[in-house]
Amino acid sequence: MIKIADHVDTVEQVGFRSTKIHTLQGHLVTVPNSVIVNSAVENVGRRPSIRRKSNITITYHSGRQGAERAVQIIKEVLSNVPEINTDPGYPPRIYFSDFNDWSLNIYMSYWVKPPDYWFYHEVNERVNIEIMKRFEAEKIEFAFPSRTLYIEKN
Repeated sequence: MIKIADHVDTVEQVGFRSTKIHTLQGHLVTVPNSVIVNSAVENVGRRPSIRRKSNITITYHSGRQGAERAVQIIKEVLSNVPEINTDPGYPPRIYFSDFNDWSLNIYMSYWVKPPDYWFYHEVNERVNIEIMKRFEAEKIEFAFPSRTLYIEKN
């Protein structure tokens, strides 16, 4: 697989004048080699793992203890997934990172190996479901964009 601009595709055939690329949408595209030569080409098929970055938002109602517990839960969940890369250069990173307008933000980043795109999504789904189960058990609520309106009566 290669990445050119915002496209991640599989190389089917390299010819003298053009390269045939199979897109994730199922299309076979012929790209002139002059376009490829003048583009930054990233060989994503040779990467050791695939990185996931995500922001998990919880309600302000969770408070400090809820934020601390949420970070701890995510660390525990990730430590029990064998496909998550724990090599020294690729450790999972989880931090209570921001006070948003409507939520407390927890930054989560981890690397999945092997670097198979569809397997990566399977691992992410398992992680998400386990985080949801654990948050539900601890009564930690996910936040969604909302506003509180205070009306003063005279």
